[in-house]
Amino acid sequence: MELVYRRCAGLDVHQKSISACVRIRESGKQEVKIYETTFGTFTRDLERLRQWLKEHRVKQVAMESTGVFWVPVWNILEPVDWRFELKLVNPATVRALRGCKTDRIDARRMSEFLQHGLLHGSFVPPRPVRELRDTTRSRVQIQGERNRVINRIGRLLETVNIKLGSVASNIVGKSGRAMLQAIVDGKSKPEELAELALGTCGRRFRIWCWRCEGGRASISVGCCDRCWRS
Repeated sequence: MELVYRRCAGLDVHQKSISACVRIRESGKQEVKIYETTFGTFTRDLERLRQWLKEHRVKQVAMESTGVFWVPVWNILEPVDWRFELKLVNPATVRALRGCKTDRIDARRMSEFLQHGLLHGSFVPPRPVRELRDTTRSRVQIQGERNRVINRIGRLLETVNIKLGSVASNIVGKSGRAMLQAIVDGKSKPEELAELALGTCGRRFRIWCWRCEGGRASISVGCCDRCWRS
């Protein structure tokens, strides 16, 4: 097979260890030198891995996209002045190969296939884009958790026949929050709850009175308290 890179490395990344293999073929020689070792996954270990690759003058590095374990390795190797050319490889590429599989063999195979240009890396955006993606995903996740809590509160109110959602468009708006806090504090009279309605809701005082009538069992108040404080 055609030789594409004279120096390259393959990294088999796991939660607690990284198996590394460097393949070097000197100019004008047919012999390929192989260097193998194992590193931990703490920051100091990753820095030692980076230095080890630099000592072997390796720039082409391929690693498996195993869960999120590859992310710290990528972050350590990416900003170096040595400018590693990193490739993130789908694990299915290595799994499809026949024969006995160990971490050491996987790293060796990745380095060999990379040396002959047979590995295609996945797209990894620059760090600012990755950080923006993480922020966006976190916001979506937090918003989803908030919506689940609100829906739980709404179902609980319907269970005890408090029709707050039938009058208020948002049960966690200013009026809704005040009424929920009153329920948690032990207030049970519809008139007391209805007086907390503000704005448009305040103008519908009578409707609030009979909408807020319901059987508030102690267990429901306790559940509402837990949902509200979460």
